[in-house]
Amino acid sequence: MREKRERADRREGEKKFRRPGKPGSAGNRENRSEGGPRPGRGAAPAREPADDLCWGRQPVLDLVRASPGRCVKLVIANNVRPPFLDELVDAARAGRVVYQMTAPEALNALCPRVRHQGVACRVTEVKLLELTSFLNGLPKNEPALLVLLDHIEDPRNLGAVVRSAEAAGAAAVVFPKRRSALPGGTVVKVSAGAALRVPMISVVNVTRAVEQLKDAGFWTVGLDHNALPSLWDAPFPARTALVVGAEDEGISRLVGESCDQLLHIPIESGVDSLNASVAAAIAMFEWAKARYFKVY
Repeated sequence: MREKRERADRREGEKKFRRPGKPGSAGNRENRSEGGPRPGRGAAPAREPADDLCWGRQPVLDLVRASPGRCVKLVIANNVRPPFLDELVDAARAGRVVYQMTAPEALNALCPRVRHQGVACRVTEVKLLELTSFLNGLPKNEPALLVLLDHIEDPRNLGAVVRSAEAAGAAAVVFPKRRSALPGGTVVKVSAGAALRVPMISVVNVTRAVEQLKDAGFWTVGLDHNALPSLWDAPFPARTALVVGAEDEGISRLVGESCDQLLHIPIESGVDSLNASVAAAIAMFEWAKARYFKVY
């Protein structure tokens, strides 16, 4: 009798905690109880860190040191320890950057799905410039390199290009407003804050931008792995606009036809192509080498 009562009690408990559903819909009930998608609805999109956030120890430290005026608020998890903690707090105090210690869980919520390493910083919006105004303010008789991106969509590639542009001494990075990565938090992080220092110029049409740069006296060079001339055989003029194409497709036909010259980067057989940011960096430093050795 006692066993029968225990079985009856277990069945009653199961009824109390069973979710309502149609017969045969056990799979749907399990999905809902585990937070999975409900029938007829798509899964909720995974959250990403906000565009005004930079995260990671070295990117944030570089940002606070080099561009404290662009730092709105520094957030540090209270499990971050010296010597990095002392280094970061000293840099924040020197730059008069407001900082806050917080629980690691709060930082996880602020920077979901990324390895933030216990630090994040809210930054001011990257200021976007207009090409005509920028060219009007550029000294006429000095060497200048502009990097024009033809619809690079990966923000990590954009960030890497901007970082290399700053290192090579480029005057600005130009990119289209549509079908292109925009300089948000990921770009600021990957560029180690360079996106807040290098002039960022947005344009509506890349082909028209090429023509405008030519009218302003720039020699426009497009990177194209199908081009016959090699990067090593064509020294860059003092005022050069380097055009770099998208990750998969390269520069578009119209943009390529508008360039003064198309060049390829020689690579060993077995390698189809280079990453867009790597190719851009190689070409930028070819220009920088000519400038350093006063070739022009």
